[in-house]
Amino acid sequence: MSHLSERPEKPAVGLSLPHESAYQHVTGTALYTDDLIHRTKDVLHAYPVQVMKAHGRITKLNTGPALDVPGVVRVLTGADVPGVNDAGMKHDEPLFPDEVMFYGHAVAWVLGENLEAARLGAAAVEVELDEQPAVITLQDAMAAESYHGARPLMETGDIAAGFADSAHVFTGEFQFSGQEHFYLETHAALAQVDENGQIFIQSSTQHPSETQEIVSHVLGIPAHEVTVQCLRMGGGFGGKEMQPHGFAAVAALGAKLTGRPVRFRLNRTQDLTMSGKRHGFHASWKIGFDADGRIQALDATLTADGGWSLDLSEPVLARALCHIDNTYWIPNARVAGRIAKTNTVSNTAFRGFGGPQGMLVIEDILGRVAPQLGLDPMELRERNFYRPDQGQTTPYGQLVTQAERIATVWREVQDKGGVADRKREIAAFNAAHPHTKRALAITGIKFGISFNLTAFNQGGALVLIYKDGSVLINHGGTEMGQGLHTKMIQVAATTLGIPLHKVRLAPTRTDKVPNTSATAASSGADLNGGAIKNACEQLRDRLLQVAASQLGVNASDVRIVEGVARALGSDKEVGWDDLVHTAYFQRVQLSAAGYYRTEGLHWDVKSFRGTPFKYFAYGAAAAEVEVDGFTGAYRLRRVDIVHDVGESLSPLIDIGQVEGGFVQGAGWLTLEDLRWDTSDGPHRGRLQTQAASTYKLPSFSEMPEEFHVTLLENATEEGAVYGSKAVGEPPLMLAFSVREALRQAAAAFGPSGVSVDLASPATPEAVYWAVQEAREAGESGEGAADQVSTAVSDVSDASDVEALSGA
Repeated sequence: MSHLSERPEKPAVGLSLPHESAYQHVTGTALYTDDLIHRTKDVLHAYPVQVMKAHGRITKLNTGPALDVPGVVRVLTGADVPGVNDAGMKHDEPLFPDEVMFYGHAVAWVLGENLEAARLGAAAVEVELDEQPAVITLQDAMAAESYHGARPLMETGDIAAGFADSAHVFTGEFQFSGQEHFYLETHAALAQVDENGQIFIQSSTQHPSETQEIVSHVLGIPAHEVTVQCLRMGGGFGGKEMQPHGFAAVAALGAKLTGRPVRFRLNRTQDLTMSGKRHGFHASWKIGFDADGRIQALDATLTADGGWSLDLSEPVLARALCHIDNTYWIPNARVAGRIAKTNTVSNTAFRGFGGPQGMLVIEDILGRVAPQLGLDPMELRERNFYRPDQGQTTPYGQLVTQAERIATVWREVQDKGGVADRKREIAAFNAAHPHTKRALAITGIKFGISFNLTAFNQGGALVLIYKDGSVLINHGGTEMGQGLHTKMIQVAATTLGIPLHKVRLAPTRTDKVPNTSATAASSGADLNGGAIKNACEQLRDRLLQVAASQLGVNASDVRIVEGVARALGSDKEVGWDDLVHTAYFQRVQLSAAGYYRTEGLHWDVKSFRGTPFKYFAYGAAAAEVEVDGFTGAYRLRRVDIVHDVGESLSPLIDIGQVEGGFVQGAGWLTLEDLRWDTSDGPHRGRLQTQAASTYKLPSFSEMPEEFHVTLLENATEEGAVYGSKAVGEPPLMLAFSVREALRQAAAAFGPSGVSVDLASPATPEAVYWAVQEAREAGESGEGAADQVSTAVSDVSDASDVEALSGA
């Protein structure tokens, strides 16, 4: 076992502990960014001047009327920016734009003595616009050839030969929606200036170092004059990886110009209409299978809806391409990617970061074509799994390690869920109920862990031991409710060999740990845990030397367990507190900076090949649904999950992440339906689903009636801290099983072997239309072989394939 993954005697990792802030959460004493205004004197409030048009050039911006509003102190415009007027890393997101790019774009900010004064002042600002044509939908952008950013191309094998060798070739298109983050805490920041003109910002951000960087370049000051702190977030899900930076810069600019603290917080409607979403995608594809149903070739084009600016669209698209294979070996593939430019909010990171979009494409394909191949969808999926010891690589060239776990979790979820018996029960139920159908589907996942950009795969930590034996840890990760801080306390206590109560965790700050990566890509525990372990090992080694001198043995023969240093084979011992006290008087350094970098990574963005991921996380889910044939309404009867988290650092936290990720994924795929005004009227481009009343979120009523989550056993990951694996993003994709179960239930209203399309999100309305499609196939007497509208099947000649697919 590797040094990184090996666990010592009686480790604190592996214990099922509650979240380290659980008590504060449930009692309401946990502080969030906006709570801090009540502890800050003379705070000004910032409010956006939004333009309610989708696209146009500003011809007039008159701020004078706002200054006449009682309580308005100042209006911030582009003329006030001393540095770079840009809030993004691609320099395509002006903080104060002269061109409105989406409905609700903020062009100026009003500072008021109170929020109401700032709001009235913003309403008084006069803005005139030269309106321009607005591209709102992904289809419009594709028709207009409106694209921006890179156009990656991933290729492997010989695609022409693959299709020539295919007994069955299918073609199709698939478009699916984005998703609103809908974190409980909206975007917020509080900026202050000290006596030296230095900026201190409290921000609800997943990436404090990048917030620091953006504020630094907006203000035109070096980074060491800007400190960013994040106490905690009320949810992030990727929505606070890039988009908090500009908002923090507005607060910082206001504080710099007025000398007073400036508070910024979006209300819910503003947050929904001004912040980015998960990227919606369009996919066009052609796929070939041999006579046994094994994939021979895939040719696909993925188009992501990037919105008005690039933000993180390029790496999101890259990860989508890297995950289109999911758990399936595709020997010959060509997958192209492009980013549509639309006049909507700039879409951004969201849990899974493009991985769910890529994986959804292949799962939709297999769900659609399985009946046309005469195969049970479970069987078709299983036939195409990556196989262990075959040397099989992904389409981008990475060897698929631990491929045996794909089949292992698949079998375990069937066994634990009693799938075989339940499928027989479902068949009997469906035969007896003409207007209600049930179905059970299983899908698996293979999700790569690491940032696609190799440089981001590093973490830092600062660990301090005080004379009384108490320990304070600082690391670069942020806490958004996912339990990262809980795991880091367990890692520190395990490495030092002390009880958990000895360790406290400090808020994340850029002046304690510099140049940190975002808490994203599911890598928070891997990177920061590795850094904390490194710092604690330095401290432990120093203390072992002190203990060895006291115990009269060699340092290699001393172990610190549960706060006591003992010599092997001896009754002699020294308590932790005494050991630390002695070390101080011997002038032994009791602080250490830790560092970790993920080894073995390589990525060539131009050739789109390499080894971008340290390892893969695996999982499988079985979902059973029941569909009403009259309305398309459905309920999720039961879910069984087996998920691979390696050797869990904190099982209670990990199970919570699996459950939460699954439910969020099910929301994306079945409920959450973003709608924009696509008319040519005055509100073209307006987000219509801008509140919880119109944007349907998962609630208790959507939870499975039975929900069983099991963590894969005996699954130590040699390449990660204490044998664990990342857990934040992968479980979201387990929700594919719900959508595929809905497809199968809808198809059950038609003849055997019918294939139906299913929109995403699969709302009750969408399910109803799928049910109707199945019924119509029955009325017309169509079978699987007759359905050529969405797929081409049983083509014997490659030239016929090209003609039928329109290639």
